[in-house]
Amino acid sequence: MPSLTLGLGLGVGLALALASGPAGAETGPIRIGVNEPLTGPFAASGTYVVNGAKIAADEINAQGGVLGRRIELVIEDNKSNPTEAAAVAEKLITSDKTPVMMGAWGSSLTLAVMPKLADYETPMLVETSSSGKITTSGNPYVFRISPPSALEAEAFAPMVEKIGLKKVDFIVINNDWGRGAAADFAKMLKDKGVAIGLVETMDQGAQDMSAQLAKLKGSDADTIMITSAVDQLTLLFKQMSALGLKKRVITTGGSQNPDQIIAQAGGAADGTLHLTTFLPWYPEKTPNPKATAYFIEEWKKRGFQFAGVTESFRGYDGIRTIAQAIAKAGSTDAARIKAAFWSVDFTGLNGQIRFAKSGPAGRESGQSKPEIYLIRIDGGRVVMPEL
Repeated sequence: MPSLTLGLGLGVGLALALASGPAGAETGPIRIGVNEPLTGPFAASGTYVVNGAKIAADEINAQGGVLGRRIELVIEDNKSNPTEAAAVAEKLITSDKTPVMMGAWGSSLTLAVMPKLADYETPMLVETSSSGKITTSGNPYVFRISPPSALEAEAFAPMVEKIGLKKVDFIVINNDWGRGAAADFAKMLKDKGVAIGLVETMDQGAQDMSAQLAKLKGSDADTIMITSAVDQLTLLFKQMSALGLKKRVITTGGSQNPDQIIAQAGGAADGTLHLTTFLPWYPEKTPNPKATAYFIEEWKKRGFQFAGVTESFRGYDGIRTIAQAIAKAGSTDAARIKAAFWSVDFTGLNGQIRFAKSGPAGRESGQSKPEIYLIRIDGGRVVMPEL
């Protein structure tokens, strides 16, 4: 087991705060709500995030917990459904008495939860969702460690000319995540002088995308940008191969799980490019190589497939971020934890986690800025292209 400064990225003073609380403090576990899709179209990804969160909780508890108390994850299934996600949030706050939450994977799920955060004045760490609206709509209870699509597009901008993009079509999932990604990337590409062609959408449960792909095949665009979850991406690559659609493909959203795509799509995925926020294939190139190596080893010890680390690290970093906020707050009071999020500062698996203000003055959300990488699937392996 690594030292707490390795696992949590904490200084000596804060490590002591994690281990010991004030005299007379409560001794029961500190409950943290976890609102993730464990069934439905996003179940695989949500389960990965939860398993990463469990590794973080076990690591923290092995080092003495937070404020001298163990942390307890209260895990609920939002069923990949926005209405369920909102109901889960309310239950976690009112029935389970969690003063802080992590969730809710998809952008539509997180957006549905956000009014509950404001109603009950309870902060939430957003580990995956990328819709710009999450941090620009004026909800001061939101703190996000994943990049919004606009930030992802900004990071991709210097690569555009090197790759040689001339005209780009889009096919995206028909929700806040997909539509937002298409809009943000299209704006950036236009600014770089790249032409924008078709923007096709697909429902999150769609199995047959042949109509959209036929249009894309007939387009004169040289590149197709795709935003969707891993199972649908696999279907797309197989259907593109069957149609003989051979154009450059770039996926966005950082949730593609390239190893799972390789396993499921086989040769149909060869040559595809993916924007991702974590480099488990090259631990030495990550911002915190020792922590990355520890996390990957712990993931494997638990019998999980390596493919899951590209999602699970979000849950791991998310719970570590929440733990640091609670430690800095010196309290399990929701208002004090919310205020303490602004003091969080440590090196996560995908970069420095510290929050900048985003949104209307006086009602800002917190947005961290992770590293973003471009990888390629080549011969059934993940490689980093030389640009």
